[in-house]
Amino acid sequence: MYYVAVSLRWLKDNLFSNAVNTLTTLSLTAFLLWSLPPLIDWMIINASFVGSSNNDCNNEGACWVFIREFFPRLMFGSYPESERWRIYSTGIIAILFIFTARQYHRTAFSVILFGLFSIIAVTLLYGGFLGLSRVDTHQWGGLFLTIVIATVGIVGAFPLGILLALGRQSHLPVIRAFCHVFIELWRGVPLITVLFMASVMLPLFLPDNIDINKLLRALLCIMLFASAYLAEVIRGGLQSLPSGQQEAASALGLTYWQQMRYIILPQALQRVIPGIVNTFIGLFKDTTLVLIIGLFDFLGIVQSAATNPEWLGRANEGYAFAALIFWIFCFSMSRYSLHLERKQDQ
Repeated sequence: MYYVAVSLRWLKDNLFSNAVNTLTTLSLTAFLLWSLPPLIDWMIINASFVGSSNNDCNNEGACWVFIREFFPRLMFGSYPESERWRIYSTGIIAILFIFTARQYHRTAFSVILFGLFSIIAVTLLYGGFLGLSRVDTHQWGGLFLTIVIATVGIVGAFPLGILLALGRQSHLPVIRAFCHVFIELWRGVPLITVLFMASVMLPLFLPDNIDINKLLRALLCIMLFASAYLAEVIRGGLQSLPSGQQEAASALGLTYWQQMRYIILPQALQRVIPGIVNTFIGLFKDTTLVLIIGLFDFLGIVQSAATNPEWLGRANEGYAFAALIFWIFCFSMSRYSLHLERKQDQ
């Protein structure tokens, strides 16, 4: 009876505390009762899980056979099956390096580890060195390519965004003007336009003997694009700090960069963790735009598989699976941001 009383009190305090909350609760409950049963029927009860072709699927439910048959391609694109051990190895090395960096809270050590991992990752994934066969980037695809683009974009945009934010507050007019123009230029142009220009227009202005890899161009554009948004988020954190913080640091004899590293930036970044993670989530979802320049990321492979003549009519399953995967990644990032906020509050 005690638990029943506690549950009823919680419901009253949180869901039925006033007329507006009661109406909202009843409306959402009615919507769930209306939408969930047919969704469960389609996804689970009437769904087909066993088979090898479209003919083995029940037309009244989802055909998860479609996802199972295309799963390797959805994950790795056209990356050769015999070479996929290199992707697994890169992932394991990344986890080990992250764990090692967390044990030693040294910025220089983390930078060295990151540089070493970058060399190892390029060597493994692209090949052409140490006896490894080369796997051209046009063979990269699926969720693997999405993670590569998002990771490089996030890791590259973060330090650049910090520098742009500091530059926009610089007392030197040239640096301040350059950062201001850079941020406003990149924020004022849609990412899809930037990718199209980098893929189609940029090669027209380069000499015939110079050919920049398409994936490299996309990574550079996404990195610069995200850094402009991050710079404004970080600048908001810098402006939220009282001026006395920097004045006190100056009185202690700290140089400008010492002030930024030990006093100003740690506090500013802590205050804008939600905004930074929100930018990262947006960047992760924006990776789907690389399809316009011929890079088949996770969503691009889903669309390609759905147009397969042998699996026509199964696009809903592909998009539902893609939505689930994107939600898992984005939700994980949001949970991690909450973890960081709680950790900083302790």
